[in-house]
Amino acid sequence: MDNFKAFGTSLSSIGSQFTPFASRTFQYTKEQLGQAEDKTQLPPDYIDLEKRVDALKAVHQKMLAVTSQYSHEAYDYPPNIKETFSDLGRTVSEKVQLLSTASTPAEAQAALTAPPAAKPQPKTFNHALARASLTSSQLLHQQHTGAGEDPLATALEKYALASERVGEARLAQDAQIQSRYLAGWNTTLNTNLMFATRARKNVEKARLTLDSVKSRVKGNAWKLGAATSPREGEHHEELSAEAQEEIEKAEDEFVTQTEEAVSVMKNVLDTPEPLRNLAELIAAQVEYHKKAYDILSELAPVIEGLQVEQEAAYRKSRESGS
Repeated sequence: MDNFKAFGTSLSSIGSQFTPFASRTFQYTKEQLGQAEDKTQLPPDYIDLEKRVDALKAVHQKMLAVTSQYSHEAYDYPPNIKETFSDLGRTVSEKVQLLSTASTPAEAQAALTAPPAAKPQPKTFNHALARASLTSSQLLHQQHTGAGEDPLATALEKYALASERVGEARLAQDAQIQSRYLAGWNTTLNTNLMFATRARKNVEKARLTLDSVKSRVKGNAWKLGAATSPREGEHHEELSAEAQEEIEKAEDEFVTQTEEAVSVMKNVLDTPEPLRNLAELIAAQVEYHKKAYDILSELAPVIEGLQVEQEAAYRKSRESGS
């Protein structure tokens, strides 16, 4: 046992020759090995703040892991469909405009495969639905031989136009979420919470420095006395004025860094910015779903009207046949 104490005292003596970084590392290693006799404890209120900051960081990481999908246009694009370059060439609205002037099947096909006027069209579920609906509409139109228009083909074309509008509303929602929610939460995670982490590291550095100084100067004092360890309360009596001053300086730095970290952590926890950003996320979602509801609500009676007309025509033809 005496040999182990002598070894620990020898380590403390060696530690006095280290740089501040090495001294902190040396102190940390001793603590991990269970060789540190005393470890300065952080105030309970400080530890509580650390736990709350850690929870806030975990919340930001978990939410951003999901909501970051709003930065990827194709997050709801069906993975099983295969669209060609010509399919993505023009908007559905542009194709419908071109189709309105087509007088032959060849012109209609050319309208569907017209070269792009700008960048490829968005890969979202609603845009894909719009393109599929328009192509389906034209397939029926091309094979229709009766009088008037094919009601299903007409309905599909109207549905295509509505779906494209819903898709554009979704893209507008995503843009708002990116600028008003994602940007804010990423700033909190990568800046504000990082400042808090840095302040906490400074506290840990100051604590390790304080404890390494205490261990070193007290270790030196013990070597001047008897072979046995000094009793509690006798340490300061044996310390020189220089040693006591060194400890007090390290204690002052520890207190300063702790107070600074408390201030930074409270600021991160008290700021209303994350909640404000969350409100913006919800507002963007509400606006998108309201637009989608309005577009589809406007379309629904038109499709129902076509359905009623077709059913009436169908009943009439059955009555005439009988």
